Amino acid sequence: MTFKDKVSRSLEEALVEKPSLFLIDVTISDSFKISVTLDGDSGVALQDCIDISRYIENNLDREECDFSLEVASAGVSSPLKNSRQYKKNIGRTLQVETQTTTIEAKLTEANDDFIVLEWEAREPKKIGKGKETVLKRQEIPYTEIKKAIVIIIF
Repeated sequence: MTFKDKVSRSLEEALVEKPSLFLIDVTISDSFKISVTLDGDSGVALQDCIDISRYIENNLDREECDFSLEVASAGVSSPLKNSRQYKKNIGRTLQVETQTTTIEAKLTEANDDFIVLEWEAREPKKIGKGKETVLKRQEIPYTEIKKAIVIIIF
């Protein structure tokens, strides 16, 4: 079993014990620096990172391969990468960049295939002069999203 396989297996086992957490990214450099990024349905506590780090470290042998390990939570400004992240952010404002446009709107729905964004826009009235506020709604498949980040509103 390769070093990467051992890390992956240990990480999977550790996450089984903490079902509210999920993996965002794991990288292993040529110098055996392991970087694990996690997210959670209710966020990620410092203790969660410590527990996952200890589990991985206890299942790897430093005599076999000297490594460094970093376990962290996805930052607030990190792009969303999987459907579970979108689902936990329903009700928040996202900035979503697709191949053709960038939309800043409220995430109202997310499933395993697409997200739904809603926002208000001012458009010319259909009858008469002036403008009216119209509620816009757009479904965007994950395959069309280049980048999506949560907008923090204070």
